[in-house]
Amino acid sequence: MKDASLYSSPFTERYASHEMSHLFSTEYRSSTWRKLWISLAKAEKKLGLPIKDEQITSLEKHAPHFNWQRLAELEKQLKHDVMAHIHAFAEIAPEAKGILHLGATSCFVTDNSDLIAMREALLLIENKLATVVKTLAIFAEKYADLPCIAYTHLQPAQPTTVGKRACLWLQDLLTDLKEIQKRRKELPFLGVKGATGSQASFLSLFNGEEAKVTELDRLIASMFGFSNVLTIAGQTYTRKIDQLILDTLGGLAASAHKFATDLRLLSHLKEIDESVTDGQVGSSAMPHKQNPVHAERVCGLARFLISLKENPSYTLATQWLERSLDDSSNRRLVLPNAFLAADALCLLLFHIISHCHVHQRNILQHLEHERPLLILEPILMAATKRGGDRQALHAKLQKAAQRVKEGTPSVEFLATIAADPAFFLSKHELEEIYKNSLTPGLCEHQVRKFLKEDVFPFLKSLGEFHQPMPAVML
Repeated sequence: MKDASLYSSPFTERYASHEMSHLFSTEYRSSTWRKLWISLAKAEKKLGLPIKDEQITSLEKHAPHFNWQRLAELEKQLKHDVMAHIHAFAEIAPEAKGILHLGATSCFVTDNSDLIAMREALLLIENKLATVVKTLAIFAEKYADLPCIAYTHLQPAQPTTVGKRACLWLQDLLTDLKEIQKRRKELPFLGVKGATGSQASFLSLFNGEEAKVTELDRLIASMFGFSNVLTIAGQTYTRKIDQLILDTLGGLAASAHKFATDLRLLSHLKEIDESVTDGQVGSSAMPHKQNPVHAERVCGLARFLISLKENPSYTLATQWLERSLDDSSNRRLVLPNAFLAADALCLLLFHIISHCHVHQRNILQHLEHERPLLILEPILMAATKRGGDRQALHAKLQKAAQRVKEGTPSVEFLATIAADPAFFLSKHELEEIYKNSLTPGLCEHQVRKFLKEDVFPFLKSLGEFHQPMPAVML
């Protein structure tokens, strides 16, 4: 049982997945450091440095074994986490003490391990978001032709369809998915650059042989599946990379917030709402309450992630010359929490979309209720085509709209229009316009075209991306 007297992250306790939480754990980070040290030793040996097989074997044998208490003691003494790990590793693999971390600086393990973790985290987000996009695409296809009211300024405007509205959300999320994939594929490896990026220490180790230093970079990168290695770096990789990644995750958060806000509005209208589990309580006081709790959670977490988006810009802007260390404490907070938030958002989006209820009866009732206002634009178009003065007719219809809002019956309103010679429209023609006034334009066609030409082909290009989606917590 966890110590309830200490703060624990809501992400690891309530919102994010085990897989994403593990990628930013002390265990994953520490294990990756040791893998990097082993890869460095192997590559240096392959390129001719006097490193023995027994030394590498010793490192590999002891790599999984961590004495966390000893590590804490060493870090308290040395005031340096990487040096604490070097000493701890050397204590359990003394044969390799002399070649451990040979030629490297701390950022060889810290920065490269961050890039490795972020690449895996981006892949997790990519797969989960692909599942969200696929689920929403199926929803949009199912309701491609179900008419509903479209709103501008949150005022009834024209008919649209539920599927078309879903495609507005889907388009944004598909854009985010493409951006996340791009960031993952373009993510570079820092490699071995030394204390200032000059690679001088490695050039010295290899007696000035530039080709071997270049090959050392390539070899280690390839061991971790990176084909792109930075040529230019200070001691760290440029923090521009963090900025670009957080911009992308922040974009996902903005799209998620838009979706969840719309769902909360639709829930208020009783058109679409979240599923409710047996025993779920919406209010401790009001038994009838059914709150869009998951959509509200999306908005809360999305705002948090959007706020983090700005942070890496400050870090990038304040990295003095070849590096300073004020980025370290900041990045330990920002990077994990950004990915954990994005992970939680994907879980929530999937849950909402795959469990929501569409109340078709309410949707059609609302549409019918607004029909007297929705016919005004078709009347304007028809009368203008007959030769009417558009601006004068617009002014007349604007006044008529106010009378409709005040309760004038549709029959009386249409009779008034038919009797006005400025409109050039008969009662029969107006009745036809009224009958067809709920037709949502090309919405169904747009939905099917978008899904066929944009969404489904991109999802197909991803191949197998199925990502198990655990039930959202609390």
